[in-house]
Amino acid sequence: MLKLYFTPGTCSQAAHIALEEAGAVYEAESIDFSRQQQRSPEFLRVNPKGRVPALVTDKGILTESSAILAYIGQSFPDSAIGVPADPFEFARIQAFNSYLSSTVHVAHAHGRRASRWADDAAAIAAMSAKVAANMSECFDLIENSMFAGPWVMGEVYSIADPYLFTLAGWLEGDGVDPKKFPKVLDHSRRMAERPAVKRVLASAGH
Repeated sequence: MLKLYFTPGTCSQAAHIALEEAGAVYEAESIDFSRQQQRSPEFLRVNPKGRVPALVTDKGILTESSAILAYIGQSFPDSAIGVPADPFEFARIQAFNSYLSSTVHVAHAHGRRASRWADDAAAIAAMSAKVAANMSECFDLIENSMFAGPWVMGEVYSIADPYLFTLAGWLEGDGVDPKKFPKVLDHSRRMAERPAVKRVLASAGH
């Protein structure tokens, strides 16, 4: 059976939603960042990176959201979250998810995890001060160039949708008004009404 290690409010929410959308049989274990459980010896044996998500499969352990989402989509091809068989269409999804992981998530992390990149207090403050502008720039690109609608890639729901929903949920906390991005905001509202999303949010206490 699959086992997902996750933390509510983090990028691991996307994989959690994908498992629910797939109808997968899985176990979920919450990792409490406030207690530094991600640095515990027990969790580091699962993921030496000390981060979530991590997905235990019968073939081994997967880390990184985009990889886990692709795995879920390929493992459940006939589900709501199944990925297209066409290599080009699958690559388009991967390109979108790669942007979320390599650019959007990093822009967000400069506010809460700036110490990863600098020790100087002034440098950390400067990075934090840029978060709202950087996140706005990222979501301008998504809103105006990358989001096809009604779902991320067009008419068909995909593994890109729970990932965008998760990262869009960080906007207000990063000092960005979500109303600046009406297509993304509408997407978030529709995502929140999906039964799989409701189950995940309820399990996280939302």
